[in-house]
Amino acid sequence: MNINHQNSNTSKEEQKQQNQNQNQKQDHPERDTISASTLDSRFNQTLKNVQGLLKGRSIPGKILLTRRAEPIEDPSLHSPSFGRSLSQNDAGTSDHVHDSIEKTRIQAKPNNGSSHKLKSTNSNIETMFKESQKSSMGARATDSARVMKFTKELSGSMVILERLRELAWSGVPPYMRPTVWRLLLVSLMLYYLHLGSTLTTEFVYDHSFGNSLTDRREGVLRRKRSEYLDCVAQFYDIPDTERSDDEINMLRQIAVDCPRTVPDVTFFQEAQVQKSLERILYTWAIRHPASGYVQGINDLVTPFLVAFLSEYLEGSVDNWSISDIPPEKISDIEADCYWCLSKLLDGMQDHYTFAQPGIQRLVFKLKELVRRIDEPVSRHIEEQGLEFLQFAFRWFNCLLIREIPFHLVTRLWDTYLAEGDALPDFLVYIFASFLLTWSDKLQKLDFQEMVMFLQHLPTNNWTHQELEMVLSRAYMWHSMFNSSPSHLAS
Repeated sequence: MNINHQNSNTSKEEQKQQNQNQNQKQDHPERDTISASTLDSRFNQTLKNVQGLLKGRSIPGKILLTRRAEPIEDPSLHSPSFGRSLSQNDAGTSDHVHDSIEKTRIQAKPNNGSSHKLKSTNSNIETMFKESQKSSMGARATDSARVMKFTKELSGSMVILERLRELAWSGVPPYMRPTVWRLLLVSLMLYYLHLGSTLTTEFVYDHSFGNSLTDRREGVLRRKRSEYLDCVAQFYDIPDTERSDDEINMLRQIAVDCPRTVPDVTFFQEAQVQKSLERILYTWAIRHPASGYVQGINDLVTPFLVAFLSEYLEGSVDNWSISDIPPEKISDIEADCYWCLSKLLDGMQDHYTFAQPGIQRLVFKLKELVRRIDEPVSRHIEEQGLEFLQFAFRWFNCLLIREIPFHLVTRLWDTYLAEGDALPDFLVYIFASFLLTWSDKLQKLDFQEMVMFLQHLPTNNWTHQELEMVLSRAYMWHSMFNSSPSHLAS
C-alpha cells in the first residue's frame, strides 16, 4: 500500500517535471532554434535588410540600418491604387526603412566558402523583392508620398544634393525629371563657374544673391545656353572650307550615325531631331579633342533629349513631333543636353579616348565579378571561348541603351545620374546583374548560340519590375564586394 502510494507520488513528480520542461521550451523556443542557425539564414537576413534599404545607399560597401527619423506619411495622402503593378510613372520601390530594424551598421562581406550560395539565393532575392514591391505599392511609398518628398527638396531655399541623389536613385517622377537631372549634373559645375566659392559639395546655394533659388537657376541656365549657341556658331555653322580634314570626316561620321540612333522610335527619325543630335555631338567633339566623337556617344544624348523635351511634349515619345516646339525652345533643349552630356562624360573620358582603356578596364572587372558571383556561368563562358569584350563592350559603350526597351531608359538613368562620380564602378555591378538574369539559359548554349543570344537579348517585353530587379541585385552585390576587393582576387 505504502509502496504503491510512493510510486504514485514519484510518477506525479516526474509528470510535474516534464510539464515544467515543456513550459520552459514554450517560454524559450529560441534555445532550440539558435543551434540550427546557419550561414544561409544569416545571409538571407542580410539580403532582406538590403531590400529595405534600396533607397538609402550612401556608404559604399556598408549598409546603415537605422530607425527612420521622420514620421511615416499621413495615410490620407496615399494613393488608393495599391494593387497595381509598376508603371512608367512609378518612381520605384519603397524608400521606407522598417521600424523593426535595429540601429546597427553591418559590413557586408562574403565568406570565402559562400560563392556557391550566392546563386542559390537568387530565387530568395526575387521573392523578397516582389514582396517588398507589393508593400511599397501599398501604404509605404505611393506616388503622392514620393512627389511630396521631391517637392520638399526642390522648393526650399537650399537644395541638398546628397538627399536629392538618394531620392533620385530609386526613380524620379517623370514631370520632375528635367529639373532633377539638371541639378544632379549641371548645378555644381555651373555654380562653381559663375557664383564663386560659397558652395560645398553638399549644398547648392549661394548667399550673394537675394532673389529666389529658382531665379538664380534660370539665370545660370540662360548664360550656359548662350555659351552653347556661341559654340555652335563658331564650330558648326561654318563652311567645310574652314574645317580640317579630320573635322570633316568626324562630321560625316556623326551624320551617318544620327539616323541609326534608336531606330525603333520613329521620333528619332525626324530630320529636325537628327539635326539637333548632329549639332550637339559635333560641338561636344570639337570641344573635347582628347576623345573626339566616338560611335556610341550618339546614344548617350537620347535620354537627355527625351527628358528635356517632355517639358513641352505630352504622352508617349512614339507620338511626339519636334515641329510642335518653337525653334528657340529647341535651342534651349540642345544646350541643356550638351551640358548634361559634358558633365556625364567628364567622369568617364577614358572610355572614349584612343583604344578606350576605361571600358577595357571595366570589362575585366565585370569578368572577375561574374566569376565570383556565379562560377558555373563564368566557367561555361570560358570553356566555350567567349570573351566578355565580345558582348560587354557595347554595354559599357552605350550604357545598355541598346539592350533594353527605350521607355525604361530614363528610369535607368535616374540611378546612373544619382551615382554621380561613382557611376563607372557601379556599372560593373549593374551589368553583372543584367547578364546573370539569364544564368540558367547561358549554361545551356554553345559559343555561337551565346553570341546570338547576347546580341539579341529577350528584353522587348520588360517592364519596370524587371529593371528594378536588376538594380536591386546590383545594389546588394555592390554592398557585399565593393569594399572587399580581396574577394575578387584569383
